Amino acid sequence: MYAMRVSRRVNAPRPAVYRALLDASAIATWRVPDGMTCRVHEFEPREGGAFRISLSYDDPSGTGKSGAHTDTYHGRFTRLVPDEQVVEVSEFETTDAALRSTMTITTTLTDAEGGGTDVLIAHEGIPDVVPVADNELGTRMSLDKLAALVETGL
Repeated sequence: MYAMRVSRRVNAPRPAVYRALLDASAIATWRVPDGMTCRVHEFEPREGGAFRISLSYDDPSGTGKSGAHTDTYHGRFTRLVPDEQVVEVSEFETTDAALRSTMTITTTLTDAEGGGTDVLIAHEGIPDVVPVADNELGTRMSLDKLAALVETGL
């Protein structure tokens, strides 16, 4: 298992970014890499609240972790600090032992120098079979979509 951190400046205030982290419709829009579609099955944005999300490849040749063309994961929110931090614990829905581990994603929001918000996403417990470059690229794509969403006035 490994950990990684990805950050991006967003030209929107922390409250707007925080709302996008806890809104199921917003999640379906931004928390998905290019070439995939997001479906939010369950989403309870409170400490201890559950979520279940599927990311499906648009290209039928894409190989999923939990299905032929899909990555489905579920988990819960373990810590919510309004306008500052969201901590989620999740795992892939799969029978593949190499992918079965608990992952923690911590998203931290801080005021950016000169305005806006610095968003830091820290991943812990990522299974070694998930390529580091793919996870980083997917996270950067998602952060770009988050920025586009909140900068237009969520």
